[in-house]
Amino acid sequence: MLIYYLLIVALPNYLVFFNIINVIIFNERKKLTPYIKTLKSQQKTIGFIPTMGALHQGHISLVKASIAQNDYTIVSIFVNPTQFNNPEDLQKYPRTESEDVQLLTDYGCDFVYLPSTEDLYQPGEEAKKYDFNGLDLVMEGQFRPGHFDGVATIVSKLIKAVDPSRIYFGEKDFQQIRIVQEMAKQEGLDVEIVPMPIHRAENGLALSSRNTRLTPKNLDLSPQLYAILQQAVQQKKQGQNPAQVKQFVEQAIENSPFELEYFEITDEENLNTLHVFSDNIPARGFLAIYAGDIRLIDNIQF
Repeated sequence: MLIYYLLIVALPNYLVFFNIINVIIFNERKKLTPYIKTLKSQQKTIGFIPTMGALHQGHISLVKASIAQNDYTIVSIFVNPTQFNNPEDLQKYPRTESEDVQLLTDYGCDFVYLPSTEDLYQPGEEAKKYDFNGLDLVMEGQFRPGHFDGVATIVSKLIKAVDPSRIYFGEKDFQQIRIVQEMAKQEGLDVEIVPMPIHRAENGLALSSRNTRLTPKNLDLSPQLYAILQQAVQQKKQGQNPAQVKQFVEQAIENSPFELEYFEITDEENLNTLHVFSDNIPARGFLAIYAGDIRLIDNIQF
């Protein structure tokens, strides 16, 4: 009887311990930063993926890349209040912390940083005001004023807390990547910023935490967005100029069940509107639509 008792008690304890040693959770910057500093003093490389949680396979693709390229990988989960210009959107943002930690454990992430707002912001602190040389005045910046100040503020804080060798971002938020690159340049942050290709579902829909809020009908219809972007690329290959391609996309969205907020074709570097396609200028098309009351963004390279 004694042996049986030890087995049923010890086995669950062993399993719990096994999970703990596979992912170390930090809730405070003052404990995380010295730990990372010790690893870097041993010449270890640190890969970092900042997230707001509600993780999906798009996030996991970044984790996999980091694990392949670094000695250690850390993921932060923090719903940053200063990048939401709509308080209702902040309130509705999906929060699945326990599931997220388990997913990261399953895929071999080393550390998770789960800070409180108080750990990153002083009482009453607002987003820092940046000059992004116009990168923030178009597209997302035009329709979400102040959003990129909040993004840059929190990414700067996280980079300083984690001190990563590399930081990974998905290209679905391509404008955000350009903002972070500009912020890092201005602040002299010594980190390699690694853009990663958009991770899509089999039907072409760009993976997003917001997808979980789509109605079943809009979820079924949403692959039309990527199909329209692909058709836009074909229009360009057939000799259409940016204005003509834009008109094609706007008409296609008008004939779809979605509401267009914007479609722009820009220079990838400065995000200025393109009037002609050129082999010397990398071009990208950016799309924002509403599916019901859910806002989705996507983009494609030309």
